[in-house]
Amino acid sequence: MSGSSVCLPTISEIRAALDEARGRGRRVGMVPTMGALHEGHLSLIRAARVEDQVVVVSIFVNPTQFGPSEDLAKYPRDLARDCRLAGDAGADLVFNPSVSEMYAEDHATWVEVEGLTDGLCGRTRPGHFRGVCTVVAKLFAICQPDRAYFGEKDAQQLAVIKRMVRDLNMRVEIVPCSTIREPDGLAVSSRNVRLKPAQREQAPALYRALTAAQAAVAAGETDVAAIDSLIRTVLAQAPLGEVDYVEVVRADDLKPVTTMAGECLIALAVSFGDVRLIDNLRVKA
Repeated sequence: MSGSSVCLPTISEIRAALDEARGRGRRVGMVPTMGALHEGHLSLIRAARVEDQVVVVSIFVNPTQFGPSEDLAKYPRDLARDCRLAGDAGADLVFNPSVSEMYAEDHATWVEVEGLTDGLCGRTRPGHFRGVCTVVAKLFAICQPDRAYFGEKDAQQLAVIKRMVRDLNMRVEIVPCSTIREPDGLAVSSRNVRLKPAQREQAPALYRALTAAQAAVAAGETDVAAIDSLIRTVLAQAPLGEVDYVEVVRADDLKPVTTMAGECLIALAVSFGDVRLIDNLRVKA
């Protein structure tokens, strides 16, 4: 079944549409994206469609979350395709602002979450989460959704946004949604299409490494050093990949641990050439 969505490029237009919907008592669900929609994004839209009366998807390639070594210009953009896919998945509205619509020339206000952004991806991507938090805060202020949907693949981003919403008393419920995977286990990502064939063949090692660690914990392993060693052994089966990090942290505050206890997040990042992939699993010891 296919649907259609209305694409609105300005803040005044999306506000007017959502104000009208809320005036009729409609709950608003939001899925923030940077476009290049894939099955992971579409699963979030479908989840919102089930729970909310109006579903809005934002498509905005946010320049403030790209580092100086990350090529903003190469990020894939196909608005017509994205609007079609969003509509087919159940979106009513697509908010697709320009950079100038979102950021004034003298923009000087930033949102930062301290602590949670120090490790994992934050360690090698300085400024990334400042850009993420700022743009998400702006999107929430513009659209004022009742619920917003984020994938668990980006576990650090999810934790950071949940903390921002809590600390700033934002009236939006953050809804985590399960990671969507390819048949071979690779987490669905906009970056997967940039993998060369040999890299794509080796990329499922990330998920194999995580599931091997999960099985070890289920069998009673609690020593993080041993888990780290096991993960790196499996990742070595993908010699085209360069390990950025392997970390075991507490699921709630992302603080590193040396011994598994309670609910933990096992997270990793591996680069295949200029394509950086992340993945994670939650485990209970």
